[in-house]
Amino acid sequence: MQQQFIDAFKEALEIEGGVQLTDNFRDYDEWDSLARLSLIAMLDDEYGIQIEDAKFEQLKTVGDLIAAVEQAA
Repeated sequence: MQQQFIDAFKEALEIEGGVQLTDNFRDYDEWDSLARLSLIAMLDDEYGIQIEDAKFEQLKTVGDLIAAVEQAA
């Protein structure tokens, strides 16, 4: 699950380098409002979930995103 998510995450944000579970995804150079929309669309397309804005704002790391996906599934 983790590697599949990371691959989809990297594709959605167009990240070419490595991604670690402890990375704060908001610190990536690629992170902007369009990246946020791409990530939200990826979560819906790949996993069929929507994360409420208040919950999304609490998420900081790639690992947090994965935990939220697992919790919502």
